[in-house]
Amino acid sequence: MTKKADRDIEKDYSTTEFVAKLRRLADSLESGSKFEIQIAGERIYVPVRAKYNIEHEREGNEEEIEFQIKWNNS
Repeated sequence: MTKKADRDIEKDYSTTEFVAKLRRLADSLESGSKFEIQIAGERIYVPVRAKYNIEHEREGNEEEIEFQIKWNNS
């Protein structure tokens, strides 16, 4: 297996696009199947064994919520 290059991308979506992606993710989780998503031209395959968490950050007047999905490719 070839090693993929490191990557750190943040992509903005419209509300409609974001809702559609969340809905597809929820459907995958409920059915116990892998989740596939394309982000900035690269197709990502999220395995069923992935771990999910929600992170909240606050700094000054800014707040952020991140829905995170993590897994190892080993």
